Amino acid sequence: MSDTTNAQAPQPSDRVLALDRLVGTWTVTGGAEGTVSYEWMEGGFFLLQRVELQQFGETVSGIEVIGQLRPFGEEPSEDVHSRYYDSQGNTLDYVYEMDGDTLTIWGGEKGSPAHYRATFDATGSTLAGAWTYPGGGGYDSTMTRVDA
Repeated sequence: MSDTTNAQAPQPSDRVLALDRLVGTWTVTGGAEGTVSYEWMEGGFFLLQRVELQQFGETVSGIEVIGQLRPFGEEPSEDVHSRYYDSQGNTLDYVYEMDGDTLTIWGGEKGSPAHYRATFDATGSTLAGAWTYPGGGGYDSTMTRVDA
């Protein structure tokens, strides 16, 4: 009788799975106007966001990949990171944090003065908050669910 160990396949973390509330299509109003949609990549480790917005007089299309970093041979990162790519050539990094009904998206790294903080309403169909930038800038932003 041989002694074999069954290796368990990795599973997405609760921190990543907490973002399931975002899955679907949303209308965005406030300082940016348009639509965003979120869907899970196969396996559930990464959430994909597609963006079609009008902001500061410009049309911006983009895609964002959201999940934990896991370089070769290492454990997943504690935080949920993302990289956003847009039609204007920008690549932006964020950290996502869900705490109860409050979503915070930190620009660059957790604790950054650039961040979005918003709260889901009781039905989960509205996410209202504001982007804050260093030096006091920013804008209000509300997402309203179109479909799940």
